[in-house]
Amino acid sequence: MKTPVYLVDEKRIEDNLRILKGVEERTGCHILLAQKAFSMFRIYPLIRKYISGATASGLFEARLAHEEMGGENHVFSPAFTHEEMVELCEICDHISFNSLRQLELHRPVWEGAKPGPDSEMDFKEYPGMKAGKDVLSHGDSCEGSGEDSVRNFKDNSGVTSETHYEKQHRVSVGLRINPEFSTQEGHEIYDPCAPGSRLGIRRKDMPEHLPEGVEGIHFHTLCEQGAEPLAATVRAVEESFGTYLREAKWVNLGGGHHITKPGYNLALLEKTIGHLRDTYDVQVYLEPGEAIALDAGYLYTRVMDIVDNTLPILILDASAACHMPDVLEMPCRPPLRDGGMPGEKPFTCRLSSRTCLAGDVIGDYSFDRMPEIGDTLVFEDMAIYSMVKNNTFNGMPLPDIGLLHEDGSCEIVKSFGYEDFKCRLS
Repeated sequence: MKTPVYLVDEKRIEDNLRILKGVEERTGCHILLAQKAFSMFRIYPLIRKYISGATASGLFEARLAHEEMGGENHVFSPAFTHEEMVELCEICDHISFNSLRQLELHRPVWEGAKPGPDSEMDFKEYPGMKAGKDVLSHGDSCEGSGEDSVRNFKDNSGVTSETHYEKQHRVSVGLRINPEFSTQEGHEIYDPCAPGSRLGIRRKDMPEHLPEGVEGIHFHTLCEQGAEPLAATVRAVEESFGTYLREAKWVNLGGGHHITKPGYNLALLEKTIGHLRDTYDVQVYLEPGEAIALDAGYLYTRVMDIVDNTLPILILDASAACHMPDVLEMPCRPPLRDGGMPGEKPFTCRLSSRTCLAGDVIGDYSFDRMPEIGDTLVFEDMAIYSMVKNNTFNGMPLPDIGLLHEDGSCEIVKSFGYEDFKCRLS
């Protein structure tokens, strides 16, 4: 097998999904795949068999879920353009806004109070927009430009809709709140409740009641955490935002829930969901990303050279900077199959990359025997925040993407080459 390659374990994905489906069935909540963590759409049909749909961080992820998964399609972003909102209202059923300003800016679109393209609608709130200007960017899903683009929008079934502005399915709108209740001390980069956060509306900035047309409350405050921080956050939300929960039809608890991690307190999670459901008569949503693909992916890499400087440094054909960015960003130490902590086993080596970045180091690991040039190493838990974040810095080739089937066979789903590097440049 050519390296580097991401290999996603189909059986482990399904094992995780069974756990999530059980939570859905026992509580009535709806669980959505957070595509920002894992977007291998080849297995979206499998995922859809178990959970309710997907959530997106913007237009492109929303389109991917619409085209490849089906089911419920939610989206949140700190800000949307007018063009994005027009398209999102065609393909999403839930949209959460980050601010009251964004909510009102896009109200003419999400309310459906939009005139046809030949009207005298005032576009002054949307800089650059003029009546009759092309407001969609669908690539192959649109034909023509300007008014034709609006009238000839096609959904993923290939069926042409009526005029875009004149026929539109209903969208349920929510507001993202900032509970200002942090549970991630020392991880401010991943803490939406950290001081100065741009994510969500603080209680002091909320109106007395939910604005007209708003049906949901959305908060996302966790990162790789258990049910205990969630339960504490819910109590804080009830204390500060209880009025709005009583007015809402749904509440979205965001992501960061390690539901499929061994030892996770499922009973407390389900109790928390049930409390919200029964107390406020709301539909509860969760948006885990990692939980779907936790411990279900591997990155196979090969030793290309060994440099000796204080300790043996293995030069791999994989890169922290390019292929596992969280190693440098969080930072974190990815698990290595049969590898130990430094000094734990007889041979300690530093694992590095062939990029020019001096700090492109994965970490120090120990081995039962000294690795040799040509050996294959396997990093584990590599399905999440890897394929969705990788890059071609230094012209590094992107790893192939493969699927490990339950019968033990491997299928290469996607290979990358020079054209993938070149097409992102100009």
